Amino acid sequence: MNDDLKRLIANLPPERKAELASVLAPPAEPIAVIGMSCRFPGGANSPEEFWQMLTEGRDTVTEVPADRWSIDDYFDADPATPGKMSTRWGAFLDEVDQFDASFFGISPREASRMDPQQRLLLEVCWEALENAGQSEKNLSGTTTGVFGGICATDYWFLQAGDVRQFDGYAGLGGCHSIAVGRLSYLLDLRGSSVAIDTACSSSLVAVHLACQSLLSRECNMAVAGGVNLMVAPHATVFLSKWGMMAPDGRCKTFDSKANGIVRGEGCGFVVLKRLSDAQADGDPILALIRGSATSQDGRGTRLSAPNGRAQQAVVRRALDVAGVPADQISFVETHGTGTPIGDPIEIEALTEIIGQPRANGLQCALGSVKTNMGHLEAAAGVAGLIKAVLCLQHGTIPQHLHLEALNPSISLDQTPFFVPQEATPWPAGYERRFAGVSSFGLSGTNAHAVLEAAPPVGPSPLATARDQAYILPISARSKAALAALAERYCQHLGAASNAAAVGDICYTASVRRSHHPHRLAVVGRTTAELGERLADLSTDQRRGRGANHSPRLAFIFSGQGSQWVGMGQDLLAQEPVFCDVMTQCDTLLRQYAGWSLLDELQADEATSRLADTEVAQPAIFAVQLALLELYASWGIHPDIVLGHSAGEIAAAYAAGVFSLDDALKIVFHRARLMQRATGQGRMAAVGLSAEEAVAAIAGYEDRLAVAAVNGPTSTVLSGEPSALAEVLAQLQASNVFARDLGVNYAFHSPQVEPILGELLDALSGLQPRPATRSMVSSVTGAMVSGEELDAAHWGRNMRQPVRFADAIDRLIEDDCHLFLEVGPHPVLGTPISQCLQTRQSEAAVLATMRRGPASRDALLRSVSALYANGRDVNFSGLYATRGQCVDLPAYPWQHRRFWIQNNDTNTACPPET
Repeated sequence: MNDDLKRLIANLPPERKAELASVLAPPAEPIAVIGMSCRFPGGANSPEEFWQMLTEGRDTVTEVPADRWSIDDYFDADPATPGKMSTRWGAFLDEVDQFDASFFGISPREASRMDPQQRLLLEVCWEALENAGQSEKNLSGTTTGVFGGICATDYWFLQAGDVRQFDGYAGLGGCHSIAVGRLSYLLDLRGSSVAIDTACSSSLVAVHLACQSLLSRECNMAVAGGVNLMVAPHATVFLSKWGMMAPDGRCKTFDSKANGIVRGEGCGFVVLKRLSDAQADGDPILALIRGSATSQDGRGTRLSAPNGRAQQAVVRRALDVAGVPADQISFVETHGTGTPIGDPIEIEALTEIIGQPRANGLQCALGSVKTNMGHLEAAAGVAGLIKAVLCLQHGTIPQHLHLEALNPSISLDQTPFFVPQEATPWPAGYERRFAGVSSFGLSGTNAHAVLEAAPPVGPSPLATARDQAYILPISARSKAALAALAERYCQHLGAASNAAAVGDICYTASVRRSHHPHRLAVVGRTTAELGERLADLSTDQRRGRGANHSPRLAFIFSGQGSQWVGMGQDLLAQEPVFCDVMTQCDTLLRQYAGWSLLDELQADEATSRLADTEVAQPAIFAVQLALLELYASWGIHPDIVLGHSAGEIAAAYAAGVFSLDDALKIVFHRARLMQRATGQGRMAAVGLSAEEAVAAIAGYEDRLAVAAVNGPTSTVLSGEPSALAEVLAQLQASNVFARDLGVNYAFHSPQVEPILGELLDALSGLQPRPATRSMVSSVTGAMVSGEELDAAHWGRNMRQPVRFADAIDRLIEDDCHLFLEVGPHPVLGTPISQCLQTRQSEAAVLATMRRGPASRDALLRSVSALYANGRDVNFSGLYATRGQCVDLPAYPWQHRRFWIQNNDTNTACPPET
């Protein structure tokens, strides 16, 4: 800037200096609207329902309902009559006495003392944050600001009428500052928390202040809007005395018959972020706020009269901040109250700033949502903002109601303005869609915002995924709410209009939503499949398990026998973490083996050697370790570990006792030596207790052994084939379950004794470390510290019986409620369940993989079961690429009635009957 220009600016009046500075300054970064929610009259309890109401051209004004006050007691056509109102009309919400207090941890006593505006604000803000994909966990501790417009004090009047009811909860419940502060407190938000009262412009001023806070980086996200309820007659009486009310209860904005306002109530909030942050975080972007401004009327004809010059100033300032030329505005959601004086002043101000004739006859639509639902006062501005966002999204301007003939003081000639008499496509000819939103306060504080349509969004990376399974988690804070939410999801998934990719739906539900104690989850590849599986759940299942948060989880590593040809191939192809671990194991195993682990896993039936012990045990071990790390990447970690026979090596690694290299060394030498026993023995499962099994092989002790005690009546015998056949025949003759396992080796029997010395030599340098995670040994059935797992221990592991039942009993004593079998295929579920049943312990028994081409689906089902049982899951780890945040069903509030007891039924909702 040169010196002459500086001197010129220095000599300007202060207001012109500010205007010129804004012109010369570069436009501020746009603010993204990333979420919104509302409760408006006429059952418009969501943006979608609000849009439906607008496009249907509905007028939601009704007579004052009996649950507010007796209109016959308060109405008088003469506005001068003391204590009376000159209208019978208004636009009202349903059930304002209802609230889900338990969701927010608020006691019934406190809830009944809270201004219902506070209660409404909490629920609508939660819905807006849900809509924005902001989870409670990720919000906690952030510099998120809350800016709420609120000015009505009706509930305070009701409680103040009886000082005996006026306790501490009533004081907090009636404070406007607490209305916004309570949300910050409940969600642990650390940004500015401000209640704004500029009368009718409160909520749009709140949006402006939120934008300023974001641009100054005082906060990184903001929730802004307003709330207004009419639960007492006082304010309507007051406004009647000023002659402001339309006697016929119709808001006739711009019409020649405009004769006053119609009061309305509602609540609306938007969630805001700087555009760059919203894009970096993958947030949904509904629209952009390019700029906003406020002004004050100053001294005019009277305090409550509108000031055209101040309105011009605020529109001009907002355009300058936005960097948007006035002739590019193609829709204005006006303040438009429907008063014979205010409407012409507003049109004159708009004409001066953006209403000059445009090239090529381009048009600009004017509208006022007040014609649909009256003047929402502290919530009026955000109602107009939400309407403008919806218009930008849909490319349509809804019908403007109650306009038959223009106010004779208004002329739209020689302007681009028109007022749509029916739903109209967005004015054509503009390269970009810009809209203005105005809100003017009774106190003289004005606000204007300039909006733009959201930037185009490319296809979701998950939309191109084909034939991939996903987890759909659903949660709530009560059983009834979970059942209701499940029903909403069934409807949502079954809707023909639902075009969102299944991956994006599951991504949003898992990564971008809060997770509550009552849970369920289903796995599927399509929205139809997810919907069908959700619908197939019984009523009890839809109400969830109600599990305690994070019950103790045991990982059970299976031994030999769980392997199958092709195991892990789909995980190698689809899960990078699994593939990386398998590759690492393959590299390290090559130090000892003359074969490739990866080659063996990808071999077919004809060439596979997984039936050989020397290949099977290292392969199972590697799969188990890869599963362990894959679960860890999903935030799932065991509290305690246990391994069955060879599975104890993986358990020791999971407990931190050995490095990967040492663990592979143990499993390689154990498998190599036990391969020598192949072809010399047999094994069989029998339905006997440990004591009964010992008695059954009496006389065969040098040829047979009890190899494993898996459950109360589940035992494995092992040894010479002929001796085993004799014992099995005797048992079968006595009607005892006895089944040959079809293997040609005899583990944990005298046949392995010749190789014990060689195993001890091979592992002589082993140096186990103290366990960093609790571990129970299947050799002893007891807890181990880790340092005793030396070479001698692994000799006992190979020779002695597997005391699996004792080990499971120890886990039950340790208060484990989740048992996850980690291995290629479940083989231990039945004995674990038998142990649990004997000990009368209620616990879930789960498996990881299962034999077959879709083992990954089984893996996801285990994750969904863990989630449903109360374990937290890092769902973002399940997505290699981030999906798009899409619209999902809102939380189903479980409302109860909360209201003060007041004998004056003319001034409060009457007691419930």
